[in-house]
Formats: sequence, C-alpha cells, structure tokens
Amino acid sequence: MRAIWKTVSVLSIFGLGFLGGTMQWSAQSTAIAQNDDAGASEEVTKSITAAYSALQTVKSNLNQEGRYTPAARMLNVTGVMAGGIDAMADLESGQGVDPETFGALYANMASDEVSINLNTDENGRLTYKGKVIRMYSIERLKVFYKKRLKFAGDDEETAGF
Repeated sequence: MRAIWKTVSVLSIFGLGFLGGTMQWSAQSTAIAQNDDAGASEEVTKSITAAYSALQTVKSNLNQEGRYTPAARMLNVTGVMAGGIDAMADLESGQGVDPETFGALYANMASDEVSINLNTDENGRLTYKGKVIRMYSIERLKVFYKKRLKFAGDDEETAGF
C-alpha cells in the first residue's frame, strides 16, 4: 500500500508541475525593457543641442583646414574633439580606424563613398576593399586620446596615461 501512495504522490506532484507550467500559474514572466521614450529633461535637451551646434561649428572649421575627413554619415565627435581626423585615409591604409568610425561602419552609417566598398568576410567581419576593418592599435588609441586631453585642458597625469 505504501508503494501505491508514493507513486500517486509523485505522479500528483509531477502532474501539478506540468499543469502549472502549461497554464503559466506562476507570476507574470514577460521581460520589460528600459523605457527609451522617457526622454531627457528640457534643460538636458537644450544643453545637448547647444553642444551639438558647437561641435558642428568646430567640424566646419576643421573641414576648412582640411583636418576632418569622415567615413561615416554622422558627426565623428571623437575626431572633432581630437582636433581632426582623416578616417578615409585610415580606411585606405588598412591599419585601423578610430572607435567611433568603427562603430558607425558596423551600424550601417557609412558614407555613400565608403559603403560601395564595404563587404563582409567568411567570419562576418566588415571589410573595406577586401581588407578587414580593425580599430586603432592600443598605442595609436593612446595618442589619439592624448590629443583630446590637450584640447580639453587636461594633462596625461590626471587621465592616468
């Protein structure tokens, strides 16, 4: 008789678990993403707009001096803050591009001039004229960010270089 009760108990627990799983008796299990519609405050929005306008002015000045040649359709803030960038020459050399250009190319934001020469290799890596697009070397990244610090008024010691 004991064996029958054990068997019935185990089957009952298994059955309740099965019913609970199929009928979703547990608490709500939907994932809720962060709210992207929250938006920024009016003050933050004005500050971002003013900063973007200032960056556009700097970009125009760098263009006039021939020190800003992007490879993407969007503003390269990193390049502007470093005092200019020639992302096209970087792409042509095959020795790497700055992080912002790298991200923009992978986000399908390449300029029309660049996009016609983009492809992917067998490993899914983005290529430009058959060469895999890589990010700057660590040493070149350090030099690049040191330029930004110079324009920001910081020195290498406070930045940890």
